[in-house]
Amino acid sequence: MENWITDIMEQYGYFGILLMIALENLFPPIPSEVILTFGGFMTINTSLTPLGVIIVATMGSLIGAIILYFIGRWLDVERLERIIDRWGGILRVKKEDIRRADAWFDKYGYWAVFLCRMVPLIRSLISLPAGMSGMRLAPFLFFTTIGTLIWNTILVMLGTTVGDNWSDIVSFMDVYSNIVYGVIALVVIVVIYLYIRRARKF
Repeated sequence: MENWITDIMEQYGYFGILLMIALENLFPPIPSEVILTFGGFMTINTSLTPLGVIIVATMGSLIGAIILYFIGRWLDVERLERIIDRWGGILRVKKEDIRRADAWFDKYGYWAVFLCRMVPLIRSLISLPAGMSGMRLAPFLFFTTIGTLIWNTILVMLGTTVGDNWSDIVSFMDVYSNIVYGVIALVVIVVIYLYIRRARKF
């Protein structure tokens, strides 16, 4: 996958970076670390500039985030509640669980969007609950842009700084990503355990 990504970027320049980042937001297995650090490296031996790479990468992130946001708006809380009415017994999920999660996102959603834009995998998926909770589009775009700019700037500038050794940054970020994935898996296991334990009490 890494060779495919870098080939597209080398062939299409800024447009290739924008395309790859937009796809990365829609398909999280595509690593933004490769796109951004290699984009930074490209500024050394091509006409691309660090600022240009950061701008088009941020635009690509916003395109992907907006698409997922509107998917979330379509799959809103009311629609989820109708699904729970039909399948809640099997899924062991109640309407109250959906409302509680929605209330949490209403309270902390803006900070969640901002912080999660710097967390692998979650940086893409956070757009879905933002849309589902009915978060206003303008604040969503603002916090998404700020969080994305920070993430993009750090990785692009690292790629520019280390040059030919940009892949070393990718290796380091892989370790960071694996730690994040492990934490996510642990949280999922704990949540499933709590749901099962609660279901057995009723």
